[in-house]
Amino acid sequence: MIHEPIRKTTGNRLMAIMQVRNEADRHLEAVLQELSQFVDDIVIVDDASTDDTVKLCKAFPKVTRLIELGQSKFHKEWELRSLLWNAACSMKPDWLLAVDADEFYEETAKMWMRTIIDHDQYDWVGFRFFDFWGGTTHYRDDMHWQIHRRHTRTLVRYIPEYHYFFPKMDHHVPRLPLTYAALPGFLTELRVKHYGWAVSDEELKRKYLRYMERDPLGKWGDLEQYHSILDPNPNLVAWKEEEDT
Repeated sequence: MIHEPIRKTTGNRLMAIMQVRNEADRHLEAVLQELSQFVDDIVIVDDASTDDTVKLCKAFPKVTRLIELGQSKFHKEWELRSLLWNAACSMKPDWLLAVDADEFYEETAKMWMRTIIDHDQYDWVGFRFFDFWGGTTHYRDDMHWQIHRRHTRTLVRYIPEYHYFFPKMDHHVPRLPLTYAALPGFLTELRVKHYGWAVSDEELKRKYLRYMERDPLGKWGDLEQYHSILDPNPNLVAWKEEEDT
């Protein structure tokens, strides 16, 4: 029997969790700098990086746990997600924020984060994510790229003894356990900038080829979306910071 969890309304600690692989020359340093401004701890699983990713992570004092894998589990993403989750939960956090190494929370989101986690009304929070495309000034908005039109659950309260599980998928595994969907949540209009697609045309082609190699039949994702990566004229919308809207 699972007892009703104790929901603290003051003094909650926030732990960021992240899995990384060969991110040293991308956005990882900036992401860790940003996270260090508003979280208490950062837990990272490094998936057998061959660059300076591990060294970079160790340079940040708030990275309080870093698991270094000697052999990559990239082809079994659900195992990576489970490993990261279990490592974080072993430290008995209050709240967990699942972050990728190319995501930036807008200033307003960071400002409200403490207020959001110090309450007893809900156990998860969804944010609006925007896929920036070809650079950091515009995001993509079309039939295949509209994640910003819905909410993505990335912030959750840790509840001891609750049942957690990840679907056994090789690719596109949810970043947090599916069982949070059964708990009360809050949908906020606070925004997150995703820079994973803010790359050159050459890098877009390489990403497309990696997707097709890993999932040629669209078993784990959407083949039409994969093909749309190469669209020469995607619909892009200029980003406006909060103070400009």
